[in-house]
Amino acid sequence: MNINIETNPLIDRLPPHLKQFIKPQNYEDYSPVNQAVWRYVMRKNVSYLSKVAHESYTNGLKATGISIDSIPSMYGMNRILKDIGWAAVAVDGFIPPNAFMEFQAYKVLVIASDIRQLENMEYTPAPDIIHEAAGHAPIIANPDYAEYLRRFGEVGAKAILSSHDNAIYESVRTLSIVKEAASSTQEDIDAAEALVNTLQNKKVPLSEMAKIRNLHWWTVEYGLIGTVDNPKIYGAGLLSSIGESKWCMTDKVEKRLYSIDAAEIEFDITKPQPQLFVTPDFAYLMQVLDEFSNTMALRKGGFRGLQKLIDSKKIGSIELNTGLQVSGIFTEMITDEDNNVVFFKTEGPTALANRDKELIGHGTEANPNGISSPIGKLKGISLAIENMGPRDLKAYNFYDGKRIAFEYESGITIEGLNITGIRNIYGKLILIEFEDCTVTYKERILFSPNQGVFRLAVGSSITSAFAGSADFRSFNNLYHISSTTTIKQEKNEKTLALESLYAQVSALRGHKTDDDDTLLSIFNSLKTKHSEDWLLSLELLELATLNSNDNLKTAITTHLEDIKTNKPKVAHLIDDGLELIEKQITI
Repeated sequence: MNINIETNPLIDRLPPHLKQFIKPQNYEDYSPVNQAVWRYVMRKNVSYLSKVAHESYTNGLKATGISIDSIPSMYGMNRILKDIGWAAVAVDGFIPPNAFMEFQAYKVLVIASDIRQLENMEYTPAPDIIHEAAGHAPIIANPDYAEYLRRFGEVGAKAILSSHDNAIYESVRTLSIVKEAASSTQEDIDAAEALVNTLQNKKVPLSEMAKIRNLHWWTVEYGLIGTVDNPKIYGAGLLSSIGESKWCMTDKVEKRLYSIDAAEIEFDITKPQPQLFVTPDFAYLMQVLDEFSNTMALRKGGFRGLQKLIDSKKIGSIELNTGLQVSGIFTEMITDEDNNVVFFKTEGPTALANRDKELIGHGTEANPNGISSPIGKLKGISLAIENMGPRDLKAYNFYDGKRIAFEYESGITIEGLNITGIRNIYGKLILIEFEDCTVTYKERILFSPNQGVFRLAVGSSITSAFAGSADFRSFNNLYHISSTTTIKQEKNEKTLALESLYAQVSALRGHKTDDDDTLLSIFNSLKTKHSEDWLLSLELLELATLNSNDNLKTAITTHLEDIKTNKPKVAHLIDDGLELIEKQITI
């Protein structure tokens, strides 16, 4: 099987700034222990979740081709996901929030291809293939939920971040890497958790991204559906956590009706959630999302929207009422007494666009140092510039190749040589270029001739402000790739020997042979050299039970009881495994 091939047209359509996050799955890197962890979690989940999960879960497992017995390959998943209009790609752990959302908007599941360690089987803060493939993928087979996920990604990709969001992202990514690295000490883990807790406890105003991340957490990750008294699970974080999927159904977890208020409720990724939200159905999720969208700068624009972009210090875009879009890092604005934006400024590479398509000749190469422009109405002229036809322009002395001076109601003045103008598809002026131009406000010079060509953004108001670029092709570095990378385990001889035992048991199970001598030999080696490993003991017990080998069953069961005594933290996992074996034999 060629596991690096991902056959799905949706992946080919992804823009370069998203493709940079994709990495090969490297299926051969999954060890026999990894496969056993997957098998245990999936068998446990299917057994329990068939009773408490939304009906889409078990149906979706079949529809998405996810096997209980082996970790899915991207190749296999994409062949089947294509039939329901989605795709999947492998990435290295957490990726930037806007990028994650944008993948969803393209109907592509982002799957962290690593898998949790045996010690973190019940829950890990790290995104892993159990969480992504077994949690997210099955539910998207439901058309209503799939559309919600796509729409959420579309809206979320436009949400504006704060510098605090960036710090939270990097700290959580670091924690997820450290916690899953076999070489990490407890001190390393404690330090990473402390940083996350410090940032999470820091009282700062919630940004748009923080609020929409909260909505994402309480629905896509930890959502319940149905009624408060009888909810079912659909959130991927619950579906992939054999610990929290049980915990969440107890009275110790408060159940609340889902509403837009959930946007203000923050979460702690390092702990079980004290409350969860219940939606009556998937359609209601879309209703709340639309309600939240109406509060975003994406739909409201104005000075508040521009201020959010300035505070973010990242590439963002504004759209004027004429349809002109300006993308870059915004650094300044001037407002009038009614808080209407009358001037804006960007620094660094800036691109101009209309209808999400860059204006030819007005990309970052033409504006390497940013742009600045007044907006608003002209003083003493009732007709807006954008509505002026050729005759109107002549009437107000707007001649190409002629000098002109005019003033805005805000008091900003422009004086320079009029070169040319650009109109949109509806015939409205959206941009005018000047040479030898001076722009002043009160006694301050906002633009001087030595800065080159002055590009006047034509429009009277900002109707939209959002994260990212209007035309994704305008910037090569739209998203930053974190410098922290997943730590690969260096395996010693003992680890490799244990993996060999796991591989032998897997082979025996696959061939369905009654080789009791081999089973006994493996068990003796396990008990002597890897006495604390409980999962392989369960797998051996399963085969001994199938083979009706009562003597070996007794020996393994006694050994497991010893492990439960010595390692009480895994006793419930062993008991759950024993229950699975008993159910399987009963069936």
